[in-house]
Amino acid sequence: MIRAIAIDDEPMPLNILARYSQEMEGLSLAKTFTNTRAAKKWLSENPVDLLFLDINMPAQSGLDFFKSLEDTCMVIFTTAHSEYAVDGFNLNAVDYLLKPYSLERFKQAVHKAMEFHQFLSGKTKNNIFVKADYSIIKIPTQEILFIEAYTDYLKIHRINKKMIVSRMTMSSILEMLPEDFIRVHRSYIVSIHRIDQRGNKRLTIGDNEIPIGKTYSKEVQELFKSNG
Repeated sequence: MIRAIAIDDEPMPLNILARYSQEMEGLSLAKTFTNTRAAKKWLSENPVDLLFLDINMPAQSGLDFFKSLEDTCMVIFTTAHSEYAVDGFNLNAVDYLLKPYSLERFKQAVHKAMEFHQFLSGKTKNNIFVKADYSIIKIPTQEILFIEAYTDYLKIHRINKKMIVSRMTMSSILEMLPEDFIRVHRSYIVSIHRIDQRGNKRLTIGDNEIPIGKTYSKEVQELFKSNG
């Protein structure tokens, strides 16, 4: 069960959010607030897993409020202003609901939060979560062919799906992945189950040739020996 609160300076959006929350199994909306001061006082004694947080509020913006919190929790920003999406994304928002949003769009955001909560709790290794397209995206690890470093970003190549580009490091994503992923080059991580051919200096995954770096060649050789 995910425990949440909602903060919005207008009562009507809070009423809609409360009604939508009643439609969601696994979500408990503990309280709603129309100002950040009361919410912060309540949160000091009542920690939650998730915030539904309006951005454009008169006394203090939702962005500044979230930055001021000592305890970290997930956040889904709600606002009528799409220009705030980048700022919300930079604060690791699970999702961004643009008002007015439908029940189905609300459910989509909450399901994403539930899956991310499971991931943070270490209850699943079947998915990873990365920041892309102004939200946190779930990627089933079985979909991943290989990961390619590109300047300050990673290109995550998937089976029969659009490539995802995320700003993160190779070491950070490798920590998230299960043991059947291996780094074979300073710029490449591959799924060992997706390797079609192996040469001395490169691997083939579908139509893609992946170089094997000198630093990683011994580890790759030992991997193939242990797997016959």
